[in-house]
Amino acid sequence: MSNIEANSENYALFRDCLSTTLLQPSSPAPEPPKRRRRGKINGVTAASTSVPDPEQNAEELADFVDYLATEIFDNLPAVLQTLDYRSWRESEALQDQYSLPLTKYSLTSLNLAPSTIETLTTYNLICVDPLVTSSLPSSPESFLAPILTSYITPLTEAPPCTKSSRTEACELCDRSWINLSYHHLIPRFVHDKAVKRGWHQKEDLQNVAWLCGACHRFVHHFKNHEELARHYYTVELLLEEEEVRNWAAWVGKLRWKGR
Repeated sequence: MSNIEANSENYALFRDCLSTTLLQPSSPAPEPPKRRRRGKINGVTAASTSVPDPEQNAEELADFVDYLATEIFDNLPAVLQTLDYRSWRESEALQDQYSLPLTKYSLTSLNLAPSTIETLTTYNLICVDPLVTSSLPSSPESFLAPILTSYITPLTEAPPCTKSSRTEACELCDRSWINLSYHHLIPRFVHDKAVKRGWHQKEDLQNVAWLCGACHRFVHHFKNHEELARHYYTVELLLEEEEVRNWAAWVGKLRWKGR
């Protein structure tokens, strides 16, 4: 049994965190890569080494995410592949080693395989040449730090008191085959302000929506905390906006292999 088969739920979460980063609206656009001869890397056909643009075919992007997630997850330490709330709670060493938020310095012990570094470089996701000025992460650790932070966070949080409200599918894009996390419809950072100014009652503060990682990240880029609290405090209000509906319709087309 492979590492991915043995830890399928964690792998699915990691893959979602990776795809969320690749789809992040604020991510710097990858620099144009040098053209390479058409060929295959671990079975993935590539006419060039550029990362698929989010506007390209959703199936192509899903294949790319599948390939990259498999390549990286297989090279993560076993403690990260098998991580759960109990193992985190019972190991101070684990908490110290991967205290959040992660930085590139937190991950110097990852000891990633050369093939993983080559993959990230080939697909223009990192720029390891110190002589080249680039907006790309300067190392695999820099690239992985926000992804692994997003991966570790839900695995190490105590189950929410609102878990009974969990839905079977993302409440925006309606994907039911992907990991979900809870989004506070009234962001926690403005809870005190929301009650003090009379925008909401105290009992409303724990209202959540269950979203996939990509939609969760999108919502927090869509509006700031105060705007979300004042005007977009239900799923229905979010879906009234054309920008949200367009996003949900597009990302909902992304399907992983074998699903």
